Amino acid sequence: MKLVCSQAELNAALQLVSRAVASRPTHPVLANVLLTADAGTGRLSLTGFDLNLGIQTSLAASVDSSGAVTLPARLLGEIVSRLSNESPVTLASDEAGEQVELTSLSGSYQMRGMPADEFPELPLVENGTALRLDAAALVRALRATLFASSGDEAKQLLTGVHLRFEGRHLEAASTDGHRLAVLAVPDALQDDQDELAVTLPARSLREVERLVAGWKGDDPVTLFYDRGQVVVLAADQMVTSRTLEGTYPNYRQLIPESFSRVLELDRRGFIAALERVAVLADQHNNVVRIASDTSSGLVQISADVQDVGSGSESLPAELSGEAVQIAFNVRYVLDGLKAMEGDRIRLRCNAPTTPAVLSAADDESSFTYLVMPVQIRN
Repeated sequence: MKLVCSQAELNAALQLVSRAVASRPTHPVLANVLLTADAGTGRLSLTGFDLNLGIQTSLAASVDSSGAVTLPARLLGEIVSRLSNESPVTLASDEAGEQVELTSLSGSYQMRGMPADEFPELPLVENGTALRLDAAALVRALRATLFASSGDEAKQLLTGVHLRFEGRHLEAASTDGHRLAVLAVPDALQDDQDELAVTLPARSLREVERLVAGWKGDDPVTLFYDRGQVVVLAADQMVTSRTLEGTYPNYRQLIPESFSRVLELDRRGFIAALERVAVLADQHNNVVRIASDTSSGLVQISADVQDVGSGSESLPAELSGEAVQIAFNVRYVLDGLKAMEGDRIRLRCNAPTTPAVLSAADDESSFTYLVMPVQIRN
């Protein structure tokens, strides 16, 4: 294998695929990145794969001779990132593919690789379902839900985002047991689709979101699904991921059908007030109290931390129903507010101990954010 390519493009490709390289590999080759040069197409393909998540991308290269080799991802990435971006990079391997020389204007480096045939093949979906998705709709769905997935590996199904496709409609949902984020996106699919539901790890979907968000073009993203595996294709980049097996919780039944109390506030003002009060709340347990006063038309946000101090802010609001005092983990509330669009939001609840729902005031149906209150002793 011998080729010449751009340092900047090679560095960007290595940064991308390295996110799928195993940090604690079960086999030495999984700590490597696969490089495949094709003289016919004039492309260099790079692949990282940890057996759960796979990322593949390619870049233009002047290929003298085709071939494939795997090299240590971390070492190669650190060398390439420090080379001058004004000099092209030459990569050449011996016939056995175990010794690779990397040459730049400033010098040369030799690295020991491993044969490409030891690298596991990326799963390809050949006979499954193919969906064509609007790129902006997919990014919006992921940004609105990824943050609410669980980080607890013991709750494996909750470490993912549940995607449900039907007709041309996409619904994305995630929960960690303390909060629930649901976004409905009409016309997300290019073609009508029979009902299909799949839960994918948040780690994989973060890479999909990154890939699609940085993609310049109006072409749809293609998602292939088959028997425990999903492949997402966007331009010359590919992300493969296993699915999370099991029945995702019936989250719709968690959302109350009606509410006796509604607080409508300016979203940015609410975020700013919560962030200021959170400085105190963060000192102990992140708990803030939100109290409505129907006589004054104000909502008070407060934190009281024993042996530290207390603070409160008041905001004008449109209130309906009786006054209420309810407490939340401030971080959960802020995450939901920042994932929303629109200037006005509604906080709807029934009692200080039952779930509260946040949504945009002008569009309560598309994004629903449910958060469990914290029980407080007066």
